[in-house]
Amino acid sequence: MNDGAMQPYSLTLDKFLDHAAKWHPDAQVVTAGGDGANARIGYAGLRSRARRISSVLAGLGISAGDRVATLAWNTQAHVEAWYAIMGMGAACHTLNPRVTAEQSGAMLAQSGARVLIVAADLLPMALGIAGGTAVEHILTIDGVPDGASDLVGSLETLLGAVEQEAAWGGFDEMSASGLCFTSGTTGAPKGVTYTHRSTYLHTTRLLQADVVGLTAADAVLAVVPMFHANAWGLPFAAPAVGAKLVLPGRAANGASLARLIRDEGVTVAAGVPTVWLGLVEHLEAHGGEVPSLNRILVGGAPMPQALMRRIEERLGASVQTSWGMTELSPLGTMSPPDDPHRQPFLSGRPAVGVDLLLTDAEGRALPQQRDVEGHLRVRGAAVVERYLGHDEPATDADGWFDTGDLARIDARGNLMITGRAKDLIKSGGEWINPAEIEAIVTGLPQVSLAAVVGRADPKWGERPILLVELRQNEELSDEELLNPLRARVASWWIPDEIVRLPRLPTASTGKVDKLRLRAQYGQ
Repeated sequence: MNDGAMQPYSLTLDKFLDHAAKWHPDAQVVTAGGDGANARIGYAGLRSRARRISSVLAGLGISAGDRVATLAWNTQAHVEAWYAIMGMGAACHTLNPRVTAEQSGAMLAQSGARVLIVAADLLPMALGIAGGTAVEHILTIDGVPDGASDLVGSLETLLGAVEQEAAWGGFDEMSASGLCFTSGTTGAPKGVTYTHRSTYLHTTRLLQADVVGLTAADAVLAVVPMFHANAWGLPFAAPAVGAKLVLPGRAANGASLARLIRDEGVTVAAGVPTVWLGLVEHLEAHGGEVPSLNRILVGGAPMPQALMRRIEERLGASVQTSWGMTELSPLGTMSPPDDPHRQPFLSGRPAVGVDLLLTDAEGRALPQQRDVEGHLRVRGAAVVERYLGHDEPATDADGWFDTGDLARIDARGNLMITGRAKDLIKSGGEWINPAEIEAIVTGLPQVSLAAVVGRADPKWGERPILLVELRQNEELSDEELLNPLRARVASWWIPDEIVRLPRLPTASTGKVDKLRLRAQYGQ
């Protein structure tokens, strides 16, 4: 007997833009203009341009299985390049302009990309990192660059000579779609290769009602960079439902974001906590409202209690906390929209398609009772199995990936990250968890950010020091900073020294850069 069958339907990312162009052709992709005039295009027009860019790339010798690198900001031209590269079966390697040239050059060399698409203002950096790599062509977008070389051409000029749109699809859904390197805040950056299938499934997870849950009525502002873990998947999720996609370009300061949110009626916005701190500080200083904004998605770094309260009170929007990693594409968990139980230290539950496990330091699974601290492991359809260029898997024998995080899971299934295993400070043979100290200190309304790092000590091995960034015009004595700790942590956890900084250094993803702090203050 013939059992029947379902149609073969390859889960490839070009289908999101194909769907948007057919069923939401006039829904817009908007890019902020430096002069306040925003550029906009419908999904149908964007798809046509992206397919012609695929023809340009094919003319330069790019085919399925190749890698094409981008070095650009969140703009329409960058989105077009993404879909052009991925739609033809090549992989898009997003380079981060906020890391060192040495790191970028090493990543580019490792990826083997032969074409580099670069924002015009980043051309000097591109020329500096392309030497010694496989790059044969550099194509500029978003403006006219100063200077040029034999390598450099304008993508827009080449696009003007192309009339035929390239065909998309026709390759295996397990093909590589993207390449992103980890931020390197706790060690050397490693390459994570995304596949079409993994990112497609990650997108469907984002669209669940208890996760991001975008609809065609939304206007979503992606402040999280496109060069960091696929901008959390928003350039795929927005066209999948026909939502307006709003892109800030290079400007992510409070004034620019306030204007963009008001001009475009943004309902949902995503970015690291420091971005929303900048928006709140701008509105506090200059006045104004952002009445359309309903939700703010935060991730990438812990959210201080005082900051979450400030954001919700000043912006009138609810905060959705999350936890993720580059290795998870990046979403691991997210708190539901308008969750009455939301707290800044809770990162929500995993949606179907990803699973969590707590283990002891040796990798043995902990009992299933809740509120036990353990080492967090993850597995799922969009979780890394092996890093680029590595022979050994990044997972254990059962497929679990060790995140390097310490965590608890509460009675409602919410994940709470309690620290990084690599951040732990060993003092006199006992462990100190910096994250617990940081959470208490950032609970003070006068504190914007805090970090605790270990400093070498001849007697104890390491001792903690506290680095703080206070809110503008605020002052706190050492005792006022340390007193909240005395009743809540062991006496030997109390930091030996407090360093006040005008700004804590942040890495390219907006996280506090503990590598830099350890290098400067840890000796």
